[in-house]
Amino acid sequence: MALNPRHGFGLLYDSARHQDKPWGKTVLWRVYCELRLNLPRRGKKRLPARIKQPLHAAGQPNQGWSCDFMSDALWSGRRFRTFNVIDEFNREGLHIEVDTSLPAARVIRALNELVEVRGAPLSIRLDNGPEFIAHAMAQWAQSKGIALQHIQPGKPTQNAYVERFNKTYRTEVLDCYVFESLQEVRDMTVDWLHRYNHQRPHESLGRIPPVEYRVKLFPNLYF
Repeated sequence: MALNPRHGFGLLYDSARHQDKPWGKTVLWRVYCELRLNLPRRGKKRLPARIKQPLHAAGQPNQGWSCDFMSDALWSGRRFRTFNVIDEFNREGLHIEVDTSLPAARVIRALNELVEVRGAPLSIRLDNGPEFIAHAMAQWAQSKGIALQHIQPGKPTQNAYVERFNKTYRTEVLDCYVFESLQEVRDMTVDWLHRYNHQRPHESLGRIPPVEYRVKLFPNLYF
């Protein structure tokens, strides 16, 4: 609980069961309440019915990646950005780059490092930010044989997998701590990303962590 204070009770209980902890649900709930973690939920806005376009996940690891930017500020007010990349197959967080400026060249460098470790994906889903539509980005993708799938402007739901990842990262890291330096952000991000991939149960994956899900379906695939 101390490591993940923003996890809801259901997620914490799933984590305890996954780690074979001896605590029962009643005992865990009592401790959860004593720590004042049972925060009230915000009410959901009722929206009119809309036509839903299903977003199909990749059928195997490294088939499709999704990426996006986020922004926040240090305690001093200095702004910084993050460049987040996930694997659409199992929602595994592949990399989070943190700095005050992340131009196209920096994005390409981060993607190159990922390709060296995991190999090139068939496609990358992204929005229409200036870094993503830069000529250098298109040239890099063509040289690697990667298809860039730009979503429609103003349609973030077409990149829903990374948007959901972003929400979790903001809730459990960016909004949960006060950072005084970029190095603090990087260190906490690396620690959280490991826990997210290896320990945090994911509801859409059968309540097991992303890496465990990948290994379960593809036991002979190593990165």
